Amino acid sequence: MQILFDQGTPVGIKECLQGHTAVTAWELGWSTLLNGQLLNAAETAGFDVLLTTDKNLQYQQNLTGRKIAIVILGQARWALIRTRLDAVREAIEKAQPGTFSVVDFS
Repeated sequence: MQILFDQGTPVGIKECLQGHTAVTAWELGWSTLLNGQLLNAAETAGFDVLLTTDKNLQYQQNLTGRKIAIVILGQARWALIRTRLDAVREAIEKAQPGTFSVVDFS
């Protein structure tokens, strides 16, 4: 599975994604793309999942007909996320094209 990390997504998450390809938007030179542009670029490049901390994305984008899934992290703080890497990996592996899912850290 190919996973794109949006701006602000902790890179340390990559450690729990063995067997998957994880790349940041910054590494691809896409850090200035707006959400719709980023989704288009990600789909064109063959990404399966966009991992983001942007909780508003699910209200700003319509995923109908999209090939990419979006997994939203409920927190951006690495101290919380690193204790729940199993939940992040599970959400990514269960993600289906054209859907949103949220990993809650409360």
